[in-house]
Amino acid sequence: MAYSFECLECGNPRGMGEECQHCGSKTPPQSLSDTLVFNLKQDGPRVEEAIERLRDCLRTATDLGIKAMILIHGYGSSGQGGRIKWAVHEALESNQFSDRVDEYHFGEHTAYGSEAYHALLRRRPSLKTHLKHFKEGNAGMTVLILSSRSRIA
Repeated sequence: MAYSFECLECGNPRGMGEECQHCGSKTPPQSLSDTLVFNLKQDGPRVEEAIERLRDCLRTATDLGIKAMILIHGYGSSGQGGRIKWAVHEALESNQFSDRVDEYHFGEHTAYGSEAYHALLRRRPSLKTHLKHFKEGNAGMTVLILSSRSRIA
């Protein structure tokens, strides 16, 4: 597992919302990047659980100063998108996360070289290394530009 955070107490790598496995510190970690990759579909959650995980992750990420998130929600096997993908799209489009998310860019609309792709890179140049996954327009991912203001939802 690749860690994007470092323990402020002992300096070892650790997860975002966990206590440090090395020293047991519960102090919030330091981010090693301004971009977080979050796999929402890991462990096959139900839709409600996935949305709650996203809400918790957004709260923690904005509190830690993360600026952007590559959200992996999967596409599903139906050929039309899975339930988690559609629930995430619906939540974003209905402003359910507007207290934490300033912009969102669905992968299927952000193909490499497209105007949307270039606009996103102008907004957040640090996303360039992450956007390689959008070569064909990846419908299983969404890019979130997080709010710099920390309002509690």
